[in-house]
Amino acid sequence: MKKARCLALLLVVALAAVLLAGCGGSGGEDDVRIIRIGHNQSTAHPTHIALAAFADYINEELGDKYRVEVYPSELLGSQTEMVQLTQTGAIDFVVASNSILETFSSNYTIFNLPYLFSSAEAYHAAMDDPNVTDAIFLTTEQAGFIAVTWLDAGTRNFYTVNTPINSPADLKGLKIRVQQSPTNVTMMELLGGTATPMGFGDVYTALQSKIIDGAENNELALTDNGHGDVCKYYSYDMHQMIPDIVLANYEFLEGLSEEERAIFDEGFKLINTVQRAEWETAVEAAKDKALNEQGVTFLYPDTAPFQEAVMPLHESVLSTYPQLQPIYDLIQEYNAMYPSGE
Repeated sequence: MKKARCLALLLVVALAAVLLAGCGGSGGEDDVRIIRIGHNQSTAHPTHIALAAFADYINEELGDKYRVEVYPSELLGSQTEMVQLTQTGAIDFVVASNSILETFSSNYTIFNLPYLFSSAEAYHAAMDDPNVTDAIFLTTEQAGFIAVTWLDAGTRNFYTVNTPINSPADLKGLKIRVQQSPTNVTMMELLGGTATPMGFGDVYTALQSKIIDGAENNELALTDNGHGDVCKYYSYDMHQMIPDIVLANYEFLEGLSEEERAIFDEGFKLINTVQRAEWETAVEAAKDKALNEQGVTFLYPDTAPFQEAVMPLHESVLSTYPQLQPIYDLIQEYNAMYPSGE
């Protein structure tokens, strides 16, 4: 798998070099600019469906100048590799979990905090508010990219091969895959488990070979990525609601004309709308398949002990990054408006 991704990565860089060398050609079809979007999900995933809708829209509106191509399943590399390629302009867009983005900009750390949002309603309302997101999404120009929209990735929960997780004590001694984020590593330490950061594409093999005892993700990981074939316990501790973020190469966006940018902005709204509509349907289908075909047992533990264990992380992050306090306070207002269970 790693060898294949490396070869794909080299291919993308080579293609990008050819494109750059070919700028300013003699006209005709050769002047159509290929726009490459990479992500790590399958073609059946809501993210891919939304990106395909975006590609169709841009190709229809601006097909004489641009052609959008979507690359699923880490064909262009791991999420971290694809973010790096987007920074340099080797590819134009990437969908990345917010978790890995804190290594590129500390501002993204806030959305990785466990139990940041009181409910799905508070989560959606906060993420739809530019007063919450703009201070993060639009401040990474120097890093080579900005965020153009967010995607719903549901709640993250623990799932394990053969150990039911009903309390933090059950995580003791277990090696749990987490995303490559310092915040996630600390979260696991506070919960008593052993954090094992790794790329998403490596998780299935690691579970199957028992290199790790479990992982944490939303329900689609069980079915869309086959993890439920190996892991038989899924525990709704609901420790995080972490968005996926659509990132764009900053130089590419700045090079668009005013009219083109308006069309792309409509396309970004389309991605968000389609993905979120598809998400709800996909989650219900995943739960049904996991339960009735894969034999996964769903557990519903008391979340209070999990919350209590990780709350020191909130204080630590806000102390380290005081610029995040106003955003945190705004999120708390949404939590008050949309409390858990309502």
